[in-house]
Amino acid sequence: MPGESVAARIVLIVSANSEWRPTVEALQPAQIEATPYGETFRHIVEGEPLQILHGGWGKIAAAASTEYAIAAWRPHLLINLGTCGGIAGRIPRGETLVVTRTLAYDIEEAMGDSVEAIRAYTTDIDVRWLDAVLPEAPRTPLVSGDRDLRPVDLEHLVGRYDAVAADWESAAIAYVASRRGTPLVIVRTVSDLVDTTHGETIGDLPRFEQASTSIMRTLLLEHLPAIVRAFRSGGPPAAPLAAS
Repeated sequence: MPGESVAARIVLIVSANSEWRPTVEALQPAQIEATPYGETFRHIVEGEPLQILHGGWGKIAAAASTEYAIAAWRPHLLINLGTCGGIAGRIPRGETLVVTRTLAYDIEEAMGDSVEAIRAYTTDIDVRWLDAVLPEAPRTPLVSGDRDLRPVDLEHLVGRYDAVAADWESAAIAYVASRRGTPLVIVRTVSDLVDTTHGETIGDLPRFEQASTSIMRTLLLEHLPAIVRAFRSGGPPAAPLAAS
């Protein structure tokens, strides 16, 4: 595996293709290697060598690539930066979120209790060590599903989970990190909004890609250094905890 003999204290996982392309453009790595899930390279941030991995989109790739990253580089911290869809009226477009809890909302159990199944894949993330970092960013849960946020989902997600935003990968990344005892930070920025009648990027991939390019540049060049500084100043006190 690329880099498996050289541990990295921090691994950054970038999920979607539309998030990875601007990552490479912004950081301009001198050398890129291949993994079973996506490309990877080393990049120094605030004096700290980071391993940066394209983990892939969706829960399957997210879970598998997170396990791969932990096995290959044995990090003391995982970071996931990316985009999310926001619920209109509950969060503004362009808001950056520090995620405190993840859950997979698209589990449907026909033989038993879906609530119990969803709870089993819910993970709490301790972000208290980041109190001085991104002070303007709300600390909030994020719900994940293997689909884009849709108008038909909103009533359920708000009523059941008090959701403000959704993505594809966070719940899977957090679940694996919690089982492996690896501290985790998830920071995502709202790329587009969905209300009860329409979504801004539904049927408009170029609009999402344009937003993603701008978002990733800010996350990588402004927010990532702040997270690394907080890590080097003391770091996370504990790994993510599986919700009971």
